[in-house]
Amino acid sequence: MLRYTWITFAVIILDQLTKLAAENLLTLYSPVSVIPGFNFTLVYNTGAAFSFLSDAGGWQKWFFILLAFGVSIGIIIWLKIQKDDNRSRWMAIALCLVMGGALGNAIDRLVYDHVIDFLDFYYSRYHWPAFNVADIAISVGAGLLIIQELFFLRKQNSEHEHSEHDKP
Repeated sequence: MLRYTWITFAVIILDQLTKLAAENLLTLYSPVSVIPGFNFTLVYNTGAAFSFLSDAGGWQKWFFILLAFGVSIGIIIWLKIQKDDNRSRWMAIALCLVMGGALGNAIDRLVYDHVIDFLDFYYSRYHWPAFNVADIAISVGAGLLIIQELFFLRKQNSEHEHSEHDKP
């Protein structure tokens, strides 16, 4: 299942290229309107999602870097031992998205001491916290994991119930 790691590298490359573009084309904290409800706005985040732990004093940088690398090692081990079936295939794709996003943000923390965010959605005066391509990959990967597990477990349980009823 390691053949899906190309997804991880694609996410990292796209994430880093878009962050480089944001750094070069945008001014910090100056929104550029794209369409109503969406701006490009360069912001820096020293914490995690929703700026969680952003004011923790600096230790969080290393915590999040170690977490990203630790999770990535776990995912690689999981990918190596999985059999190639439909369920594992979708799980591998989802996990490679999560790994790519985690490593993309870890690169920012190592290089810049913060994560570069630039996608800003809002309604009226209420803004969703700015995010980036790595965050999208993590969210899509996590969503795929949840959906896959819900539907797979439901299907698996249904098949198990039918096979139990079929026994003499």
